[in-house]
Amino acid sequence: MPPDVRETVEASQAPRPRRNITTAFVVSRIAVLAVAAAILLYAAPPLVATGSWIGLAVLLGATAVIGYLYLTRRYVPAKYLVPGTVFLIAFQVFPVLYTVTTAFTNFGDGHRGDKAAAITAIERGSVRQAPGSPEYQLTTALRGGELVFLLVDPATKQVRLGDAGGLSPLPGAEVGVTGKVLRAPGVTVLTAPQAAARGEEIAALTVPTDGGAVKANGLSRAVEGRAALVYDAGCDCMRGEGGPWRADGSQGYFVNAAGEHLAQGWQVNVGLANFARVLTNPTISGYFLGVFGWNAVFALASVAGTFGLGMAVALALHHPRMRGTKAYRIALILPYAMPSFAMLLVWRDMFNRDFGLVNQMLGLNVDWLGEVTTARLAVVLVNLWLGFPYMFLVTTGALQAIPRELTEAAAIDGATPWKAFRRVTLPLLLVALTPLLISSFAYNFNNFNAIQLTTEGGPFPPENPQVGGTDLLITYTFRLAFGTGGAQFGFAAAISVFIFAIVAIVSAVAFRRTRKQEEVYA
Repeated sequence: MPPDVRETVEASQAPRPRRNITTAFVVSRIAVLAVAAAILLYAAPPLVATGSWIGLAVLLGATAVIGYLYLTRRYVPAKYLVPGTVFLIAFQVFPVLYTVTTAFTNFGDGHRGDKAAAITAIERGSVRQAPGSPEYQLTTALRGGELVFLLVDPATKQVRLGDAGGLSPLPGAEVGVTGKVLRAPGVTVLTAPQAAARGEEIAALTVPTDGGAVKANGLSRAVEGRAALVYDAGCDCMRGEGGPWRADGSQGYFVNAAGEHLAQGWQVNVGLANFARVLTNPTISGYFLGVFGWNAVFALASVAGTFGLGMAVALALHHPRMRGTKAYRIALILPYAMPSFAMLLVWRDMFNRDFGLVNQMLGLNVDWLGEVTTARLAVVLVNLWLGFPYMFLVTTGALQAIPRELTEAAAIDGATPWKAFRRVTLPLLLVALTPLLISSFAYNFNNFNAIQLTTEGGPFPPENPQVGGTDLLITYTFRLAFGTGGAQFGFAAAISVFIFAIVAIVSAVAFRRTRKQEEVYA
């Protein structure tokens, strides 16, 4: 083949990277536009239904900007920055801002809605059967997934459908000889076992009527009653049993003269009350420093232990005379590949005093999870087993980036292996891995699963079942905010802000020291 023909053939067979890049760019642009359109179609109807016009305007504006940006040939750098920025705002900035704003409210069980919703819930929840009030044969049914009542008047045999909106006639319903509705248009009648499975939902459903409400009394009977508590706009209070209950806007409760309040309230801004409660409530502040101290020890021990063990194994496998390194590496990353959720439960059983594998293998009779010292040692060992493969992997990568000439030059200068490691290898490793060590400290400082799935914060002293020997701040917060008193999201958010501040300060100081270290070894 002549040289010119060969060159032409080779040129025609050569790859065209620009066409591949253009195709990938077009596909990514279509994908971004499709995701933006899908989010718009999914989120717009609920925003319109709830009247959230500001949210709808933001959604439309963001979609318009994304559409213009990806349909024009200009602003190429912005096309790559926008997806990352959107995810940063959605998964980092917004959760932080939402947590901080929630910390200044009383949001939680009993305080999830506004005042109007609280009044409605109180009135419906206080319905009592009055003498001579109507009674109905009750049949429960589903209408498009919504639970409804089919009510049969024993005197007229008229069937009415009851839901959260009220009563309405239901023509065409077939009633059996026992007074139960057998079938009706537009609904699916529940069988007895199906109704029994929804017992709590049936008991909670209240059908409003003129001046009262209908509630279930069992699974086959419903009664119409009157609200024992009624709102009076003139005094802004609930009148009735134990009242009057006057609205207290600072707490979001209806309070009577004795200082008691109704269980149902509404969400209000409480200012710094949640933060003051953390600092002034002796039940909380009295144990805060102790829990914080153990929390810091746990995080530091976990980071130091996992890094030390991972680095030691990585150095051993990095030695040029080491053979079978691939097999060793596969075996060593198995703990990292296992689901930590399942492994923590397995380790909990292994530390069982009577049947645990640890005591059986070592011939011991130690109550590992029943004493504070051994329980703390156990959770650190479990976290060491779970975390050292990650440190092994990142240290292996960092070691491969360090030129061997540096350690060889140190050996020529007469440095011992230990001195070469301490003066050459370790400083260079720390420059590369300090950011990862800081992130590992932040993760272990809030390592909820490691404690909750092994010890559940215990062991607990008899005099105080609220604070356990292995509790971290995050598990302590969880028990305080979501314990027997119900969910207190505002209070939990306030403690989360404290935890965030602690981790942020520690991380900032560590990063500052890392910057100085980088300047020394630059």
